[in-house]
Amino acid sequence: MRRIIKTTFFPAPYKKSTKKNVALIGIGCNLGNCIRRFKKVYKTIDSHPKIDIIQTSIIYQNPPFGYLDQPDFYNSILVVKTSFSPFELLRYLLWIEKKYGRKRSFKNAPRTLDLDIILYNNVKINTKKLIIPHPHYKKRDSVLVPLALKD
Repeated sequence: MRRIIKTTFFPAPYKKSTKKNVALIGIGCNLGNCIRRFKKVYKTIDSHPKIDIIQTSIIYQNPPFGYLDQPDFYNSILVVKTSFSPFELLRYLLWIEKKYGRKRSFKNAPRTLDLDIILYNNVKINTKKLIIPHPHYKKRDSVLVPLALKD
């Protein structure tokens, strides 16, 4: 099923920030109450002194790809301004995933939370730990639909 969901924080209107780095973060989930988890993750990220969420998109419910025998995914986009470097931001996002029960059992497995750095300024990084821009984001409805429907 494909559908668009709006909640208190998704979409959130534009907010100002004095931090200088802009990052686009993809957020995904398909296990448990994803919409409630998105709200908690929003509050967790926005409460960090080095990150300001300046805008969010709608939540997009969509079918899985890759491994198909799993529930639909819920996806959204966070636009943040941060004083973290790309690798510091990655470390922080991986910590949040772990805090919310992320297990990495196999590629495209069901997950309680997935946080991806889609873009970071105009930076290009290609390492074993981090690739920016995120590979294939231009081909994924789970990124393109929420990105097109930011408030």
